This record gives sequence, structure tokens and C-alpha cells, in this order.
Amino acid sequence: MATFHLDGETPEFRAGQFLRLGVDLGEREPLSRPYSVASAPGEPLEFFIVRVDGGALTPRLFDLPLGAELKVHPRAGGVFTLGMVPDAETLWFISTGTGLAPFVSMLRQGEPFERFERVVVVQCVRQPEQLCYVEELNALAAAKPGKIRQVNLATRAAADGVLFCRITQAFTDGSLEEAAQATLTPETAQVMLCGNPDMFIDMQALLGERGMRKNRKREPGHITVEKYW
Repeated sequence: MATFHLDGETPEFRAGQFLRLGVDLGEREPLSRPYSVASAPGEPLEFFIVRVDGGALTPRLFDLPLGAELKVHPRAGGVFTLGMVPDAETLWFISTGTGLAPFVSMLRQGEPFERFERVVVVQCVRQPEQLCYVEELNALAAAKPGKIRQVNLATRAAADGVLFCRITQAFTDGSLEEAAQATLTPETAQVMLCGNPDMFIDMQALLGERGMRKNRKREPGHITVEKYW
């Protein structure tokens, strides 16, 4: 996984949306894929991307030299934004891998702190060294005491301060809420899920057992999801 920083004009987008990023293939049409933006709207573009060996685009991106030119489609897409989320006491950002990117954009933009009493950021990766934006989140927590809580998990190795399990297991055994110092209930929480589809399918089922349901435009609920692949 790596962050990509782009100079140049920044297209308009809302925190949580994606932009199509691509490379020029000469005479052929540019090869592009959608990636959630990690930067705040109006700031220089930043993308948080995982290399997929055998993938059509990411191996090319990771092999580009510093200063190489990338194509950015001017129109943003996606509805995974806070505009879809009702107010609540606690907002939970739950992610796996690079699914953290849209949440970083939202935190940098600042709206979560205006609408919710506190924010819980849950990040799950395979190895502890793959955890990203930890220092930035720690600095944000220091600047906003009591407003943000970070919960990190790893599934392949243990580390200090990191839960050694999957998100679903941590939810089931209670360690997720214990680490967050917050509860996941319909009365108190809104949940946004981004990353591995298996994770949010399983989490939706577990949250459903507590009476939490998916947010819909005409029927507000408690869960908002972004299908990342």
C-alpha cells in the first residue's frame, strides 16, 4: 500500500467520493480505475492505493517514477458521503486496507466533528506495519480531546496496542467496543463500512442482530456502505 500525491488542478468532489485515476497508453485510450480520495476537498490530491499483482493498473502506478504524469477524470463519483448519514452520538468509520481513504478525507474536511459528539476510526490490515495514517490520527486525537478514538486491528501478527483478530471477531467478543469506549447501538451510533465486501456483509448481519439497518434515501437507518471492489 502507498500514498500517491498529485500536483495540478484539483477537481471538485465531496469527501468520501472517488475519482478515476489513469495512465496514458499512447495511441490507446488511457487505462483508468476509480480510487477514493484521501485528501480533503480543495487540497492537493492524495490517493491511498494497494498494489494488486496482476492487476491492470496498479502495477503500472507503482512503477511510475517521481514526477510522472497521471490522468485524473474531472468528474467525481460515488454517494459514500456524510450527506447520506443521519446525525447520531457516535460515528463509526470501519475499514479494511485502503478502505480507510474516504474516512481520512472526511476527517481532514472536518464535518464529522461538527455533527457528531465523537468519531471512532477502526482500521484492519494483515500486518501491523501496514497500518496507515496512525500518527495523523493520533495528532488529531490530541488536538480534539474526547472527539476521536482510534482502534487498530491486524489479522496475521500481534503488536502492542493492536487487536489481533478480524473486525467481526472483535465485535462479537466485545473487544471492539471496549477499545473504542463506545457502543454500537441503534440509539447511539451511525456506522460507515468501507473495504473488503466480506467484512461489511458480515458486519451488516451482526449489526442487524442489534436492530441496526442500512441507510436508504427514503428510509434512514444506521449503516452506510461502500463496495470497494
